[in-house]
This record gives sequence, structure tokens and C-alpha cells, in this order.
Amino acid sequence: MRPARRATGDYADRMVDTPPGGSLPPSPSVPAAPGAGSGVPGMPRRQLSWRRALVLVGVILLIAACAIFMLFTLGTSLGPEALLVGTAAAVLPVPVLVACFLWLDRYEPEPLKYLVFCFAWGAFVSTAASLLVNESAANWFEREGLPVGLTAVLVAPFIEELTKTLGPILLLIFRRREWSGITDGLVYCGLSAIGFAMVENILYLGGYGYATGVEQYGPATGAQQVIAIFIGRILLFGFAHPLFTSMAGIGLGIAARSADRRVRFFAPVAGLLLAMMLHGAWNLLPTLTQATGEVLISIVGIVGVMVPIFFGMVGLAIWLRAWEGRLTERTLPDYVRAGWLTPPEVAALSSLGRRHAARAWARRVAGDAGLRAMRGYQFAATRLALLRDGATRGLDRRPADRERTAREEQELLDSIMAYRSFFVGRDPQSPVGVWDGHRYHLRFPDGSQRSVEAPEEPVVPIPVVLGPPAPPPLPAGYGPPGYGPPGYGPPGYGPPGPRPAAPWPPGHR
Repeated sequence: MRPARRATGDYADRMVDTPPGGSLPPSPSVPAAPGAGSGVPGMPRRQLSWRRALVLVGVILLIAACAIFMLFTLGTSLGPEALLVGTAAAVLPVPVLVACFLWLDRYEPEPLKYLVFCFAWGAFVSTAASLLVNESAANWFEREGLPVGLTAVLVAPFIEELTKTLGPILLLIFRRREWSGITDGLVYCGLSAIGFAMVENILYLGGYGYATGVEQYGPATGAQQVIAIFIGRILLFGFAHPLFTSMAGIGLGIAARSADRRVRFFAPVAGLLLAMMLHGAWNLLPTLTQATGEVLISIVGIVGVMVPIFFGMVGLAIWLRAWEGRLTERTLPDYVRAGWLTPPEVAALSSLGRRHAARAWARRVAGDAGLRAMRGYQFAATRLALLRDGATRGLDRRPADRERTAREEQELLDSIMAYRSFFVGRDPQSPVGVWDGHRYHLRFPDGSQRSVEAPEEPVVPIPVVLGPPAPPPLPAGYGPPGYGPPGYGPPGYGPPGPRPAAPWPPGHR
């Protein structure tokens, strides 16, 4: 069955003219995978201005200088052998902790360069600044006749949380469009905290553990102390630093998806203050225990306060992990009504299980090229949902930002159509059909034709031609009642000339 007006190029020819199970022409090369080029399929490469280039070079030089400073400081204070032992032991838990945070970021993975930046910032810049400030504060307390332990309660939480969060704050300032919400805040701040904890653990494991034990009783004692500190600091309480800094991550994530300037200022401040207070309370527990000799203080504080907060944060992170999937269900139906997508395609994006099923199907019908195309398709569709959600929230205040959003929307839609061409029409078990924006018009192998409503619970996309839909009414809140503009539909339909994309909130364009 042919639509009245056909889609452009070989895309429609494969669907309409090729019988199910028939031979197909060779596929062109697969589009760049997510992470290549600009990092986003279908997204234009952003021009690097001289100011941004200067900031980038300055940040790289700062991280490098702090890394050299920390290597020199730890090497001279611990010695080569203790530094090697401490580094080996401190690095062991890092892959596990990093994997936990990357697990949260499965729907719309962040560019690797930003993840590495946050980790390196926490590992070198934050530790270098914190080391200098903490040592200066300890010396001042000692000169004033005050307990040096006050440094851990009053100074360390402030400077450590501030410097750990500063790296993600720079990302929010200069790459705000890369933030999808609280999940990204947790990931960026969590990686910064993991880097900080790794270098701090080198000091504890190599200095207070191995070097002190070797100096007192020999290598065997040093190894025993390393194991004891590893169990206490890493196996039991390795979550501490990521937990503290995740509070600031929540505030940054809220600010990233809010158009209210007050929220964008006070949310990060509130999150950072909460991180500092939680960190200070954690450091206060051993200080009080040592001062009073009551071990029960630490037990009650850890079991009654810190552990519930930890599991509460885990529950929140798991709930937020599915937020991006649910977001596609809320925002992409606008593109279904416009004829860009079909209902099963939107439903197949709503959970990681369905995304995996769609990838398995694409690989079965189109091989590795289909699998790569499905991955790119899912990534681009998620970016499209985030882009539209940001527009409805009013995140783009300047005309230049609104124009860029409109351009990115069109490029993502074109990218989605290109990705679909790799696996659409290749399943011999699926009938040939056209989606008109409301229902399927299917042609079966026996020549019969039938209109079918979209299923409510699909698990994989039904690969059909996107036919010319009837102009759908604009969604509530997106303009006056009526129908979409002329040419509203997929490429190749309607009058020639630029095709308007799905409607945006009033005043957005």
C-alpha cells in the first residue's frame, strides 16, 4: 500500500516496494555513534570561542599543576614504597564506585571528557586545595592553643565539599545544556568525590597504614595496618565522600532544569551547605568518641543517621535513573502526533529493558549496523525529549538559545530518521505498513490491507513508513486551539521549503 505522498529517498522504497523477506540494497555506512564528533548524534559541533578556549587551557593547566603538586607532596611525605602500596590499595575500589555512578547514567550517557574532568578535578585540584587549607588551619589552631581536631569538624568539611563541587559547577556554567537533571548532578559530583577519596585514601593507606607500621614493627605490621584501614575506610565507609557531595549534586541538578533564577542560585547553595553539614557531622563522631571514650556515640551516629541517609540516597538515585525514560513517554508523544515517531517507538524508550529488547531486535534483523543504529536512535530520541522538556520549562531565555534549540531539534529529528533507515523494513515477520499519525495501515503477504490501532504495550518499534498524518491539534498550553502549521509532518510531505518542527511553548520561537 502506497501513501498518497511518499517519503523521500530509498527510505520509502524499502518499505513499500520490497516484499517481506525480500532482498534489500546494501546499507550505507552507519552514522557516527554517540560520543563521536560533538558527542551527540545529529548535533552541530559547537564553535570554541577564544574565551572558552582560554578557560579550557587554564583548567587543563590547573589540573596538571595540582597533579604534579600532589605527586610531589605524597612522594616526599610517604616515600616511594609507601606511595606505591597506598596507591595500589586506594585504586582497587575506584572501578566499582565509578561503575555504580555510570549505571545511573544509562539513558543518556554523558560525554567521557566531562566524566574524566570531574574525576581529575576531585583527585587533584580539590585534594591540593584542601591539603593546603587544612594544614594551615591545623597550624593556626595549634598556635592558638586550640584542639587540632577542630580542623576535621570546622574546616575540612567546608573546603573539601566546596572544592569537590567547584568542578561540576564549572560544567554547569559553561556546559549547562549537557545537564539533564539531578541524575547528571549525582554523576558529576559523585565522580569528583571518588577522585578525592582515592587520593585521600593513598595518604591514609600509605602513610598512616604502611609507612607507620613499617617504621614501628616492620613490613608485616605495615601490611596488617593497610588491610585494617582498607576494611574500615573503603569496604565499610567508602560511600562517605560520594554521599556528602551528592547533596550538592542534587542542588546543581535542580538548578540545571529550572528557569527561575532564585532556584538556580539557592538550590546549589542549599545542597552545598547540606553536604558540608553532613560531612562535619560525620567527622564529629570520631572526635566525640575520642574525647569521651564512648564508642556508642559513633555506633548510634552511623547506624541511626548515616546509614538511613545512605539508603535513602540510593533509593532516590534508582528512582531518578528511570526519570529520563519516563520523560520520553511524556514529551515524545507530541512528535507521534506530528508523524515523526510511532507509538511503539516511544514505548520502547521508556525502560532499559525495552531498549535492550529493541537493540536485540535491530541486531537480529539488520546485524551489527542495525544494532549501532538503534543505539544512536535511542540516544538521539532521549536528547530530543530532554531538549523539548527544557523548552517547556523555559530554560532558553535569550533569542540565540531559542534559535539554537530549534536548530538542534530539527537536527535530532533528521538524525532519528537516518538511524531508522538502517533497521526499518528488514524484519520478514512484520507486515509492510504506513503510520499516519493515528493508526497503522498494514499490507500483509497475501495482499490484504487493514488499518490497525497502535498497541498499548509494545516492546519493540514496529518498523513502518511514517506516512502523511492529518494535522493534529496543538497540545494544551502550546498555543491557541487549532491545527498545526502547513507542512506539519515528516520530511518529504507538505509544501516545499523549510519544514516547521513540533510546536513549542508560546513565545519560544
